[in-house]
Amino acid sequence: MYGVVAVDGSTESEPAMTTAQTVLVTGAFGLVGSSVVDELVSRGHNVVATDLGSPANRKAALKRPGAQTWWADLTDFADVEKLLTSVAPQSIIHLAAVIPPLCYARPDLAHRVNVGATENLVRAASAMPVPPRFVQASSVAVYGPRNPHRETELLTAQTPRRPADVYGTQKAAAEDIVRSSGLDWVILRLGGVLTAELGATINPDAVFFEASLPADGRIQTVDVRDVATAFVNACSIEEEPAVYLIGGDDSHRLRQSDIASATSAAIGLSGGFPAGRPGDPGNDPSWFATDWMDTESSQRVLAFQRHSFADLMADTRQAAGWRRHVVRPTSRLARAILARRSPYRGYPGSYADPWGVVAAKWGPAASSE
Repeated sequence: MYGVVAVDGSTESEPAMTTAQTVLVTGAFGLVGSSVVDELVSRGHNVVATDLGSPANRKAALKRPGAQTWWADLTDFADVEKLLTSVAPQSIIHLAAVIPPLCYARPDLAHRVNVGATENLVRAASAMPVPPRFVQASSVAVYGPRNPHRETELLTAQTPRRPADVYGTQKAAAEDIVRSSGLDWVILRLGGVLTAELGATINPDAVFFEASLPADGRIQTVDVRDVATAFVNACSIEEEPAVYLIGGDDSHRLRQSDIASATSAAIGLSGGFPAGRPGDPGNDPSWFATDWMDTESSQRVLAFQRHSFADLMADTRQAAGWRRHVVRPTSRLARAILARRSPYRGYPGSYADPWGVVAAKWGPAASSE
């Protein structure tokens, strides 16, 4: 039996993994995938990490010698069938995905990965002599835009899905494939995943997109290490197939602007991010697809919440180390540069319009499917 130390210092038990499993992890070298692989290896499991064989992924694989690496194209059924036949996993943790904002720029590619790859994996898994447990990564994007002025209740697994963009629609379709498969499945809907590691790639498009979101939109973040714990524990829980919401503890219930201000301060750029626009209280569709969650049942079953938001920021400060003092004098310059690159520079109105920004930058088909 494994244990974790809760934020208040008490000990909570995690679901037991008394027997080592062979676990296949897709999207194994992304932000979440890397943490999941590390967690599985640390618990003594036989891990097969699969991803595209890009130079960046091959470099990342060298840092994880405890896992077997298998390069594969999950959009090719023959590749998937060969992979599953050779590995014969007892559990599959399916993380491979094309996420915002790339899914808006490449919606066709996103569909092949987010929906088609899921379909291939489920089909191949269902044909195995002993079908594996299928742990699917989903997103709160399936709930669609959430106006906090009108929708004040917390999200639950039972909250109706109303996806309104490419990503939410594709994730809902992937969920449906998994739920109708007949496999032993678990679906985890993720909130805003954050990491304390400064080595994570900063994507200019992602910064631009995040700056378009309503500054007062509600979002529940979660430390990537806790996400990894949830996925690994999902491989062994003795529960009926179910959907679980994965967000941090109550300290992670934030407004969108809180994230930029807290993280910039943690790395030494206090005040380096310009203030964003608020959302329109009278326009429900103009809000983004994030909100606060009721994670009580998820925590009870998966026992994953170990890092508060304050813990995460403290770890970010520690990771920044001496660099915080070097970048501190550049805060004003960073703020000026980001203000010039703001999605709302010269944009009409006074409220945030994320879907208008998406359509203007990536085309009208980008925000809906």
